[in-house]
Amino acid sequence: MDSLNVEKWINIDEAADYLGVKPGTVRDWIRKGNGIPAHKIGKQWKFKCSELDAWVKSGRSAID
Repeated sequence: MDSLNVEKWINIDEAADYLGVKPGTVRDWIRKGNGIPAHKIGKQWKFKCSELDAWVKSGRSAID
């Protein structure tokens, strides 16, 4: 079987740790609709690190 380079989904706690913020901050960003690339899967929010990286690099993560 070929090994696939599939990026795994991470949860809010892992995304917060990845971004260096608290989970409540990530929840606020989702609630405020500021463009954080979050995907609802079932009842949980999930993230891809590559999408979070692109979001930060785009500057959309900056607070006005």
